[in-house]
Amino acid sequence: MIGIVVVSHSPALARAAVDLALEMVGETPPPIAIAAGAGDGIIGTDAVKVAEAIDEVASGEGVLVFMDLGSAVLSGTMATEFMTTSDEVRLTDAPFVEGLIAAIVLANAGASLDEVDREARGAMGPKQSQLADQGGAVPAAESEDSASDAAPAVAAAASAADGPAALTAEATLVNPDGLHSRPAAAIVQTLAGIDAKVTIRDVTTGKGPVGANSLIGIMSLGAKKDEVVAFSATGAAAQQAIDTLLEMTRDGFGELAS
Repeated sequence: MIGIVVVSHSPALARAAVDLALEMVGETPPPIAIAAGAGDGIIGTDAVKVAEAIDEVASGEGVLVFMDLGSAVLSGTMATEFMTTSDEVRLTDAPFVEGLIAAIVLANAGASLDEVDREARGAMGPKQSQLADQGGAVPAAESEDSASDAAPAVAAAASAADGPAALTAEATLVNPDGLHSRPAAAIVQTLAGIDAKVTIRDVTTGKGPVGANSLIGIMSLGAKKDEVVAFSATGAAAQQAIDTLLEMTRDGFGELAS
């Protein structure tokens, strides 16, 4: 798995963001290191700490570095001069919280540095889409950048899974909050172990299809309780993927009251 470094001016902020992201994954998350604070309770960042964190999580697959504020970028940049690893280290401009969650989920599924970085940088998409649906103003440039960042992974999966040979099945969402972050994370991680290309479409609203390997893509559907979604899959284990998703949907992704 790739390594992830979280650079923050506040240790408490960094820990809270990581803890939130870890709720979306299982007991074996990707390597994560926090480099936060400037020591002795001082708010700030330290390039040496960042370099040490990078070396800690480097494993040959690459390292993705998240930063909370502008001066953290300076520390991250300086850290690349102090680190000892030969891994590719990438400083991402992804949103700190949403991007971190998306990255940890996809990294946990075994995705590459390129795939994880692209997913993280598109992480504002679902929020922007929901606010736009409610009449909120979305800066055009920001919206277009987020869409273009997420598009390659989603489009590639969509074209692969929605071809003539795709198996398709529909199901009604029964869990109270629909396809929010936890069900989306569960889908991404479950399908990572199945040899199939899968997309999801909201039949009720017409949104999609999106790649089922993308937390951000799934959340961008905004699919709610009682809406009908369609799963399409190709590949050696297409039927297994469909059956698994139908069962997860019927079970409410583990969110139904017992």
